[in-house]
Amino acid sequence: MGEWRQTTIGELCDAGLASLQTGPFGSQLHAHDYAEDGIAVVPTEAIRDRRIDDSVLPKITPAKAKELERHRLRRGDILFARRGVQATGHIGCIRDAEDGFICGTGAIRLRIREPNGRVCADFMSHVLANPASVAWFKYHAIGATMPNLNEGIIRSFPFKMPPPQEQRAIASTLSALDDMIDLNRRMNETLEATARAIFKDWFVDFGPTRAKTEGRTPYLAPEIWSLFPDLLDNEGKPQGWRLTVLEEVLSELETGGRPKGGVSGYTFGVPSVGAESIVGLGVFDYSKTKYIPQEYFEGMNKGHIKSRDVLLYKDGGRPGAFEPHLTLFGDGFPFDVCVINEHVYRLRANPDFGQALLYFWLSSDLAMEEMRIKGTGVAIPGLNSTQVKSLATLVPTPNIAKAFDAVADPTITRILANCNEAQSLVRIRDLLLPKLMSGEIRVEDAQNIAEAAK
Repeated sequence: MGEWRQTTIGELCDAGLASLQTGPFGSQLHAHDYAEDGIAVVPTEAIRDRRIDDSVLPKITPAKAKELERHRLRRGDILFARRGVQATGHIGCIRDAEDGFICGTGAIRLRIREPNGRVCADFMSHVLANPASVAWFKYHAIGATMPNLNEGIIRSFPFKMPPPQEQRAIASTLSALDDMIDLNRRMNETLEATARAIFKDWFVDFGPTRAKTEGRTPYLAPEIWSLFPDLLDNEGKPQGWRLTVLEEVLSELETGGRPKGGVSGYTFGVPSVGAESIVGLGVFDYSKTKYIPQEYFEGMNKGHIKSRDVLLYKDGGRPGAFEPHLTLFGDGFPFDVCVINEHVYRLRANPDFGQALLYFWLSSDLAMEEMRIKGTGVAIPGLNSTQVKSLATLVPTPNIAKAFDAVADPTITRILANCNEAQSLVRIRDLLLPKLMSGEIRVEDAQNIAEAAK
């Protein structure tokens, strides 16, 4: 292994190997600049774990993007989230998919001037994504209530830089693990979309029954096709199906709790899941994990999460608008043992309805819109238990519900298994990362560990 040297981002900039640029001032972007379609802007909340979350990207008009041309991003750029208690110090990498986007007001762009033969941008992104690096930036950020980074702080960041060949080898090893993690994520998105398409065909569009009434060719396996009614009733739903309220299919509905005084003082114990962690199927941010003491957990008579529980965001958010979120935990994801706090509902359906159908029904457009309406208009937007129980619910015959479970359950099982596998890869990556960055272990050893993890 060649010689490693101590340096700073500022030294790279002074040597012409890198440059920093803060995103546009807030006064340069106004409400009328945003549009339904246009050029995406990368805000603080989209920057996390070396990725850009494309689900939270606002857009501006092409004309405005042209005015902000100097803030246009290109592949290889590294974005710092520069403000916010949770976000400050995290970084995201601009890939091919984000090339041409605009840097947001809450970000600072680091651009490695490549090819320069001395600094590898991919290596730098791993250096900066190291949890120790993120902690360094949080510690040095200005302001206790709303921490902020600036170019001066970023310039002063110290790190060890190996020779270029070693940089590329380290980046390749860590990126291989990131690619496997990302593959699991994308696979899960495809799996859920496939199951959701089946749900929509069966329970929203009534595709099989409509096909039967129109004399079309069966498109499901004969044993499933035969279960669907031949006709729609006067209300437009399959004969024998009932429109009722959620309470009729629920066997359990409860919230959890937490110790008096909150959980901020506990750094270990039993994981306690709050509303901020109810995001979607197969999604969990472990950095937000909070804990309750073992003694409190043992005294809880409600809120214990069981495998395949559906969890619903109970209350929170800005006044005047409620945006419901759901997830489903199980099979050891995200934890073998955990609980919910008082801001989350835990739901279980009776066996004739099933957890898979419960999850996909509550996360359907129809149910989500009803929850938005019911949960909006109060000081703290949210749903009380009576409102949850009163949600309109379509109940098919038990044999159809069981057939859907037989189709959807293996998909959910695969999604949860992918989540557990991804988290194992994250642990391996986070173990290797600081050791590689310090030169404590050689790339060859890390590659063997990564290969064994595949």
